[in-house]
Amino acid sequence: MLVAVVLPTYNESENIARLLTQLRQVLPDSQLYVVDDNSPDGTGDIAERCAVDLGGIEVLHRPGKQGLGSAYRQGFAHVISQGVDVIVSMDVDFSHDPLSIPAMLAAIESGSDAVIGSRYVNGGGTKNWPIHRRLLSRWGNLYTAAVLGINVRDCTSGFRAYRASALASIAPETTKAEGYAFLSELVVRLSRRGMTISEVPILFVDRENGTSKMSGRIIAESMLLVTRWGISHRWNQMKSFLQRKKLGRKH
Repeated sequence: MLVAVVLPTYNESENIARLLTQLRQVLPDSQLYVVDDNSPDGTGDIAERCAVDLGGIEVLHRPGKQGLGSAYRQGFAHVISQGVDVIVSMDVDFSHDPLSIPAMLAAIESGSDAVIGSRYVNGGGTKNWPIHRRLLSRWGNLYTAAVLGINVRDCTSGFRAYRASALASIAPETTKAEGYAFLSELVVRLSRRGMTISEVPILFVDRENGTSKMSGRIIAESMLLVTRWGISHRWNQMKSFLQRKKLGRKH
């Protein structure tokens, strides 16, 4: 399989070179795409130097900080056009271990359309997270799955592998969400289209270098959008049910 890895970055100068080096070791034949939002700390320039040293790396320079969803939309659109078989997404702060990628690719080879590196299946977990963050993440994922009616335990994990044809079929470029709600939006679209989504366990390790991009605004956006999507889905189901019932009475 031809594998591409999409890596959104903003101020990750302390992590990017080491991560690209490890990815090249784990996936020697893959194409690596860094989508940098004009990081003031020079992340994009470091990635360009790594491209010369390691090969198989392309850096997409964006004019400024536009958000996680926007970065992935541009990165996915670019990579899908390259004709790859599998697209991997992950954070660059080492919260996602590159050594977990082969297991995710194996699940794609076994028939999955999308694979989520999950903290919340047997064998998965988190490390170095404060208790309030663990509770918030766990509750948020339980709420998201319940409201949206999807059988996924870790809807907000950004560590994923997608069959490129499956990702293209849900038109990620037409999504609207930013922040981590974007990740839930993709899961919803995959689920609604009947795609096979599997989860493999990962240990999520909190970053040691750099600053987290998580904020209260991002969390609020995610919860509001999930609630809106859930209400809209149930309203559409109700309308469909009433319409079928009406047609049944006519016959």
